[in-house]
Amino acid sequence: MSNHEASAESVPGGTAGFDATGNDMLMPSWDELVREHADRVYRLAYRLSGNQHDAEDLTQETFIRVFRSLSNYRPGTFEGWLHRITTNLFLDMVRRRNKIRMEALPEEYDRVPADTPDPQQIYADANLDGDLQAALDSLSPEFRAAVVLCDIEGLSYEEIAATLGVKLGTVRSRIHRGRQTIRDFLLARGHSDRRSVAVGH
Repeated sequence: MSNHEASAESVPGGTAGFDATGNDMLMPSWDELVREHADRVYRLAYRLSGNQHDAEDLTQETFIRVFRSLSNYRPGTFEGWLHRITTNLFLDMVRRRNKIRMEALPEEYDRVPADTPDPQQIYADANLDGDLQAALDSLSPEFRAAVVLCDIEGLSYEEIAATLGVKLGTVRSRIHRGRQTIRDFLLARGHSDRRSVAVGH
């Protein structure tokens, strides 16, 4: 058994030990990162992007970014760091698409099939019905990120401000306006006002 393995075994909780100490000897492996955090990162990526392909891409990019940056990580809240990276990669993806308009690929072109969950599993993972996901998708990326992080991921306004790099007042405004847009969207689809308010619950 290596010193790294012995040290890791002495601190429970996988990445929690590295997060608490910042000790390079406890730095998690790629497999440990993916095993502990893949489901949560994928769910956030799906809720932000609204589709399986982008969620898979964002999840992969998040773990690549995290793994490359581990040596520079300072002890704090590891999950908060993951939220920040995933959300920023999503916003970068949206900005990139807005700048670069590519011609549509032929209909017969498709991605190489991957070993991915079936649609029912994807739906269960996302835990959102179609109308609610459509309501989220109708928001601008910045508003969507704020609402998802607050009402679905359960972050505080302060945590969201740190994640998005904006002022607290901006977070409050985006969440308020985002919720109102979602409420109006769902009411137009025939949902009751009571149900539409409960965005993440």
